[in-house]
Amino acid sequence: MITGELKSKVDRLWTTFWNNGISNPLSVIEQISYLLFIKRLDDLELAKEKKANRLGRKVENSIFGEEYRKCRWSYFKNESSEEMLEIVKDKAFPFIKSLGKAEATAYTRHMKDAVFLITNAALLSNVVEQIDLLPLEDRDTKGDLYEYMLSKLTTAGTNGQFRTPRHIIKMMVELMSPGAREIICDPACGTAGFLVAVAEYLRNLRDNDGNQVLNAPGNREHFNQEMFHGFDFDGTMLRIGSMNLMLHGIEDPKIEASDSLAQNRGDITEAFTMILANPPFKGSVEKSSIAKDLTQVISTTKTELLFIALFLRLLKKGGRAAIIVPDGVLFGSSKAHKKIRQILIQPVD
Repeated sequence: MITGELKSKVDRLWTTFWNNGISNPLSVIEQISYLLFIKRLDDLELAKEKKANRLGRKVENSIFGEEYRKCRWSYFKNESSEEMLEIVKDKAFPFIKSLGKAEATAYTRHMKDAVFLITNAALLSNVVEQIDLLPLEDRDTKGDLYEYMLSKLTTAGTNGQFRTPRHIIKMMVELMSPGAREIICDPACGTAGFLVAVAEYLRNLRDNDGNQVLNAPGNREHFNQEMFHGFDFDGTMLRIGSMNLMLHGIEDPKIEASDSLAQNRGDITEAFTMILANPPFKGSVEKSSIAKDLTQVISTTKTELLFIALFLRLLKKGGRAAIIVPDGVLFGSSKAHKKIRQILIQPVD
């Protein structure tokens, strides 16, 4: 948990944006995420340089190289306000949009439409100075700080639907006890809180001999590249979710743009061993827009029932799910409600 002093620093950072005309909570978090990510890349580069100096070698796999040297946080934070704005807006931000690579990844697809909204040099200088004072060296503290920022979405009107309270997420993950070779999906991932919680759980998981489970052969690679999957149809959420996962040290999360209930979501069936979700239950959807494979399971337009049908389609045999649902799923008396309960308790062939 972060201290009151750190919360005050985050609150002051937040207020700085609001006082300078960037008041949409999602936009504020996006802009802070971009700057945090730039700083994290520089921290990684500094660690590589330190290791190389200790061993008397050249830096291997440099993130920036000489071409993007000015994009580094440790470089531009010492420049004048005007020079800093020019570097971040015209060089560093385009660099992180592609991560300096030519190939397309899920991350670069989501970042394609990202916009850097800070156009005031004094504002950027102020924000960079404040972020530089945050204790971001420790992964847990960094994650807690980011979660505290995300918690501000809860007070942002309809945006509150995107976030599940962290203690509820933590409880659900612990009840599910995910293993190191799970393939986990949140089909309405929002800010990716469930996936982050699984990552933190697995980092602390040890085998009977007291060894970290993720250090076993192949587990770390699976964790970074194959374990985490999420879907959302909101571009801003996709960017924030991707940033959240990468700031928590997950190298290549598979966060995709998709309306999970729609016909065009793609043919994904029996793909995951675990589902964790708090999908948006907004009543009913247009019948013609619902994916046919879901209407074959249950004939309804109610989202809470359609999402359950979706989860059943997505899970591998033997897979498990922990989801938050409205009480109507358990106590609704309609034919569709009764049928979904019957499907849930009947034996699987």
